[in-house]
Amino acid sequence: MLFTPHIWDQLKNLTADKIVTALEKDKWKRDTSRGAILVYRSHDGRRVTIHYHPHKTYGAKLLKGLLADIGWNEQDLKRLKLIK
Repeated sequence: MLFTPHIWDQLKNLTADKIVTALEKDKWKRDTSRGAILVYRSHDGRRVTIHYHPHKTYGAKLLKGLLADIGWNEQDLKRLKLIK
């Protein structure tokens, strides 16, 4: 998934809290949780594992992988108010 530098500048500040909130807003359901690991499932059966540490941001490589697993594109990120 390719994002422009303008978008990456906004995404690099995403915290774990914002991603979890956006997943729930996008109707993903928490499947299981064990300690700092949260597993979410979408309505079509896709699954994503979030390593949750409150107020922490993710590195570029991990964030890119998370967004690819979730399947959000630029329009989805705008709809969920994660970017402007």
